[in-house]
Amino acid sequence: MNGAMSGTLRAGLLAAVVALIADQASKLWLLHVFQLGRRGIVEVGPFFDLVLAWNTGISYGWLQTDSAAGQWLLLAFKVAAVVALAIWMARSRTLMATVGLGLIIGGAIGNAIDRLAYGAVVDFVLLHIRIGGRLYNWYVFNLADVAIVAGVAALLYDTLRRPGAAKAP
Repeated sequence: MNGAMSGTLRAGLLAAVVALIADQASKLWLLHVFQLGRRGIVEVGPFFDLVLAWNTGISYGWLQTDSAAGQWLLLAFKVAAVVALAIWMARSRTLMATVGLGLIIGGAIGNAIDRLAYGAVVDFVLLHIRIGGRLYNWYVFNLADVAIVAGVAALLYDTLRRPGAAKAP
């Protein structure tokens, strides 16, 4: 990089910062200004509601734990993952992969801040659909989760669009 940060790395860092700020701003606004916790379920549209959920586990509520030791273990795992992703991002050669890694890092840090501040991750987006009189719900999630999923999609796209990727085992 010749002493100067590459434009690709800058884009990844910018993606991480934007994801982190959007995530934390939305959570702070929903918790302290909108006071989502006092409102219960807020119907936004026919398939989208706001609802406050505290996730003490990892993705999709797996490994739920209320113990302090469990929370610190999850936090330590998250810190190690962010460090590994940051090293990968610094070595990345494509804009798509670098931005994808930045989104994952920003989302992971956003959820880690929640775990430190509240002992759980703040989730609030509930997608659902009614088919034949039966209601189907998706997991409750937040903007950090959206950034992480978008980042993973960017990494997959970057991998698959490389010449010869479809032929690789």
